[in-house]
Amino acid sequence: MHSLDLIVTLAGSLTAAVAAGYVTHRLGLSPLIGYLFAGILIGPHTPGFTADQGLAQQLAEVGVILLMFGIGLHFHVEELLAVRRIAIPGAIVQSAVATGLGAATAHAFGWSWSSGIVFGIALSVASTVVLARVLSDNNDLHTPAGHIAVGWLVVEDILTVLVLVLMPIAVGPGGTGAIVTALALALLKVGGLVAVVGILGGRALPWILNHVAATRSRELFTLAVLAVALGLAASAATFFGVSMALGAFLAGLVIGRSDFSVRAASEALPMRDAFAVLFFVSVGMLLNPQYLLDHPLLIAATLLVVVVAKPLAALLITTVMGYQHEVAVRISVALAQIGEFSFIVAALGNDLGVLTPDATNTIVATAIVSITLNPILYRASTRAVRWGVRRSNRIPAVVDKSTAREPLAAHFHAVVVGYGPVGRAVTRLLRENQIEPTIIELNMDTVRRLREEGIGAVYGDASHADTLKAAGIDGVRSFVISAAGMQETSEIIRLAHELNPDVQIIARSGSLREQAALRKAGANIVFSGEAEVALAFAEAVLRDLGATPEQIERERERVHAELREAVA
Repeated sequence: MHSLDLIVTLAGSLTAAVAAGYVTHRLGLSPLIGYLFAGILIGPHTPGFTADQGLAQQLAEVGVILLMFGIGLHFHVEELLAVRRIAIPGAIVQSAVATGLGAATAHAFGWSWSSGIVFGIALSVASTVVLARVLSDNNDLHTPAGHIAVGWLVVEDILTVLVLVLMPIAVGPGGTGAIVTALALALLKVGGLVAVVGILGGRALPWILNHVAATRSRELFTLAVLAVALGLAASAATFFGVSMALGAFLAGLVIGRSDFSVRAASEALPMRDAFAVLFFVSVGMLLNPQYLLDHPLLIAATLLVVVVAKPLAALLITTVMGYQHEVAVRISVALAQIGEFSFIVAALGNDLGVLTPDATNTIVATAIVSITLNPILYRASTRAVRWGVRRSNRIPAVVDKSTAREPLAAHFHAVVVGYGPVGRAVTRLLRENQIEPTIIELNMDTVRRLREEGIGAVYGDASHADTLKAAGIDGVRSFVISAAGMQETSEIIRLAHELNPDVQIIARSGSLREQAALRKAGANIVFSGEAEVALAFAEAVLRDLGATPEQIERERERVHAELREAVA
């Protein structure tokens, strides 16, 4: 019965998310709003189908872990250290401002100061899941603003871990000495986790993945990466007392420094988006719509803290630190929401008897409204800032094309899939003609050898968008698929055109029947093994009979035309 409940909850959640997400997308809104609304529809506070709330939250936790692992894969340690100058003071100051204003708001509505402080702490922590989705949807995740925002939230997560450790002691009779001891122990645990993941994991995990990759089994590689992500996340919570999301992020950082980062991101995490959607559905299930009507002033005041005061504090900090106005606005608005850690703080506050059910409902309602508003505000604020910058002439609205130069690599660069005999020959010819190729290959030994020879190489499957992006597909003129008979060739061609509509695709097919399918998928030129063998035979016979080069070329063109008609 339990397994049936799981399937029903999963199917109902995904179905509602697809339907509501499609409607909001058609309305020009973020699909996140649809996912939240889907949770409300299948939650216990609305009529009709009711999903299992506990199961939905457990599935959502998997999504949070996979999403944080994926962020870690693309977020290098150097980038994290580079933003520490703003991320550490920014997170501390903004958290203090939000906590103070949240406590004052709660006290104004008759709550005790202790309840108000815990309530304010819950309002100070932004949702990593929401931030990652909003930045990703706007192509800002891997920009300076995105790096600062993610680093900012990593610091917030660490602060929250410390708060969760200290709250039971602060509420209890332990006194100042117990608080200092607990704080030192919490810092020691976080440092221990970083040391274990960074030192031991930095050596052991790549070694393990290297041996698994050598088997050439996609299933084993996928399982290995998932085991690393989930295993380190669980270990972080079990042995070090920190959040699973932080453990998964650190695991992603380690693998992201290895040669397996692209393949891990493209192959091992295909379900992370689906599970991340379940997080938003599970949040929606927590809302009782009636509570919004019963306590409008409290919710409005709380929203002012989250949506107005928090971003203003972040904007002030980033501006004082000397960051460009556009970057400062993006960071500030991206942090104007609360999410999963706020619920964890509220749950602990309830268990300790510090918070009331009204406080939890207020936090949930504020989270849903702020998550709904966040993608809308982010897009609107970004457009407004760009418009204001152009109006003030600080950035020219029109680029002077007479002085602008495109990099030579945009004209003399190609991507080649596969490094078999054909791929090697193509690569050699390209390099001899001053065209720099990047090779996509699934043999790690080959990738390493190519890199030692100074040839760009990416380890991964070309049928995944992340692999093509890592190879630089968006900036090349030519894309060559040198391997024949791959089942994913049509998908590779479709993805390449989607990422770079102007790219010229030259593909190799194993048969004439496949040649037609590849042309239909979008390949500009397709060479078939069967056709080329037939042409080679005919050319050899004609040459032996004394045909001129013009006659041979004319026959080649005629045979090519006949073969195209035969498979059309």
